[in-house]
Amino acid sequence: MLRQFRSDVQTVFENDPAARSRFEVIFTYSGVHAIWAHRLAHALYKRRWYTLARMISQFSRFMTGIEIHPGARIGQRLFIDHGMGVVIGETCEIGDDVVIYQGVTLGGTGKEKGKRHPTIGNNVVIGSGAKVLGSFRVGDNSNIGSNAVVLREVPDNCTVVGNPGRVVRRNGERVGDRLDHTQLPDPVIEMLRAMQKEIDDLKKEVHKAKQEGNEIHDRINL
Repeated sequence: MLRQFRSDVQTVFENDPAARSRFEVIFTYSGVHAIWAHRLAHALYKRRWYTLARMISQFSRFMTGIEIHPGARIGQRLFIDHGMGVVIGETCEIGDDVVIYQGVTLGGTGKEKGKRHPTIGNNVVIGSGAKVLGSFRVGDNSNIGSNAVVLREVPDNCTVVGNPGRVVRRNGERVGDRLDHTQLPDPVIEMLRAMQKEIDDLKKEVHKAKQEGNEIHDRINL
């Protein structure tokens, strides 16, 4: 227990250059407080003391602004930076050495039963405001960009941005090779591009028809 306590404090120093002393981390870092409260709530949850566990998690939410369901499974050395507005769902699983910034939601997409929240791999960084929604895995060593909305599985060693989230880098290389059929196009974007092309073609036809009309009009006047 004491070793884990020290590990939590050390994790802050490894991820936050603003941390100055252990005293400051222990008494002022809401992310650390939320993780400590979750460990207690999770222990009670596993013993089926659900109401008491939820009371602890709700008190922690009130004090820290971070909501972690007692059923969530969290690995070692999680770092929640600032943390206000972070929500972690009941069936969420988080690996080791994960960094989460403020406003992140690890949630579900409906009222389905069973596993309905994401599984986050090891060494994952999730940027401010990102939403990871659904029962799928975010691979090891991946980065989720700020305000990204991730709705499907992310392979290992990837960078995801946008809404809906799309992989832009994999294993350090930019994704975008048109011959790589594993990267399926976004159907909404493709539809909008097709519509824009039709509009442009119609504009050209209208412009051409006007020109031909003007030429005929000029010939008649002559």
